[in-house]
Amino acid sequence: MKKTKFSLLLVLTLVLSLFLSACYGGGGKETTKPAGGSSEGKSEETASNVPQEITVLETSAIPSLDSALAEDTVSLTMLNNVGEGLYRTDKNQEVVDGVAKGEPQWNEDKTVATVKLNENAKWSNGDQIKASDFVFAWQRAIDPKTKSPYGPYMMSNKILNATEIAAGEKKPEELGIKAVDDTTLEITLVKPIAFFESLMGFASFYPQNEKFVTEKGAEYGKNAENLVFNGPFVMSDWGGNTKEKWTMTKNENYWDKDNVKLEKINFNVVKDPATAANLFDSGEADITGKLASDVVPQYEGDERMVKWLEPTVFWLKLNQKNEALANVNIRKAIAQGFNKDDLAKSILNNGSVAANYAVPKEFVKHPETGEDFREKNGDMLTFNLEEAQKAWEQGLKEIGKKELTLEYIGGDTDNAKKTDAYIKNQLEKNLPGLKVDVKSVPFAVRLDLDNKMDYDIQFAGWGPDYADAISFSDLWITDGGSNRMGYSNPEYDKLLKQAQGDLAAEPGKRFEALQAAEKVLMDEAGLAPVYQRASNVLVAPKVEGFVYHLNGPEYSYKWIEVTDAE
Repeated sequence: MKKTKFSLLLVLTLVLSLFLSACYGGGGKETTKPAGGSSEGKSEETASNVPQEITVLETSAIPSLDSALAEDTVSLTMLNNVGEGLYRTDKNQEVVDGVAKGEPQWNEDKTVATVKLNENAKWSNGDQIKASDFVFAWQRAIDPKTKSPYGPYMMSNKILNATEIAAGEKKPEELGIKAVDDTTLEITLVKPIAFFESLMGFASFYPQNEKFVTEKGAEYGKNAENLVFNGPFVMSDWGGNTKEKWTMTKNENYWDKDNVKLEKINFNVVKDPATAANLFDSGEADITGKLASDVVPQYEGDERMVKWLEPTVFWLKLNQKNEALANVNIRKAIAQGFNKDDLAKSILNNGSVAANYAVPKEFVKHPETGEDFREKNGDMLTFNLEEAQKAWEQGLKEIGKKELTLEYIGGDTDNAKKTDAYIKNQLEKNLPGLKVDVKSVPFAVRLDLDNKMDYDIQFAGWGPDYADAISFSDLWITDGGSNRMGYSNPEYDKLLKQAQGDLAAEPGKRFEALQAAEKVLMDEAGLAPVYQRASNVLVAPKVEGFVYHLNGPEYSYKWIEVTDAE
């Protein structure tokens, strides 16, 4: 989930993520859960007369609710609650049926999946969800004319002909998906995909009501009135002059509506974390966004604070269109020139840890040995002042300069500004002759600058879109849809091609190829890792069934029930 998955989609800040996305889950108490969870178990007593309505705080407006265009954490999380693909992740972090009815049926070599749809699945306007709605949506997402930031990334090298269509070499109608009949979908893959059902739960693979989208034309997706939904909730109020408030209400046409207790969710954008905590304590909010570092200590030991270590890594993207950043020594100097441990402990102070890697720890394990992905490569690009200054001097000589000014794109929240100011101070102090001009912008602006590659250094991050290391690894393929920093290495591309091709049927070797690719990326400082994020969210005792996810969208509200617990 930018994690184009991201993507999402954040008090530590949405500007930090591509997210796209990404997706995480929340347990109770002060524990780190390895696979996500929910906050169930607080109270067994419920009251039928308790209003099923909650207020949730977010730190950013929604950039898009068009599943073909969404790429950030907030958008993807909202889509997860008002939309649904063939499958979805449940409160136990297991993949379960969405619009699909049962598991896919495979051909002998597992490259063709036949999926039956639930005949009771409907759009919020009452239309039946048809197989053709999936065909229309996927073709629209892969069509270069749509300019989908995620469609080509999610489908290329996975769905038959997607790579060629994204390159303009074939037509969208040649994509490996077809409607056999109204309730039967046939999907053809390039190679077998072990995480197929998890992948199908991502928003890029959601259906779109072809008739509705066609009728709305250019107006589709601009506000609640120009959208139609197929998830547990509908967006009943979104749009207008400001999009910093929106409302979801229960979707009475949802096929599984009997298991949805909430009737209404009110969302408010509150960028200041102290204000968010005050609203929570005063009873004006039931779930906060992620708490800032200076707020977290106030709630240590408080059972209302849900904590977990996310498989989300933040880094400095180094735009190699810039002549200086195309130099490997300049990149190594920047990547090793600031104290990440101090940043995590003193500035963030919320359980986040320094990241000296591109693929997070406690995320995926070797399919044969059970070792964490981090075991083989360990820490790379650690803070090392001596090595950083040595590389800096060499890099300046190689580009023929004594001084260098770089523009740094960061977030506009208080937390983001603190993080960016710390990194600026460290780099300017540790690398003589470097000037860092910080430009603090709203999340939507950062996404636009990223898409245009209009930056030198950008603070960004990624949460996985599905439970596989390649959700991180394939970000940096040459000219990849989510690369957008000009990184290119033939050996890296070769390893990723093997992982996506010849090694698809050899899980252990495939895993090791992705580890080797990470080492290539870190050895030449393709980017500068900063930290792996911990999440801390306040959840009111009356809210049961709050669910976070470790990949894909962040939260699911489908299983929440309001009780009389205080």
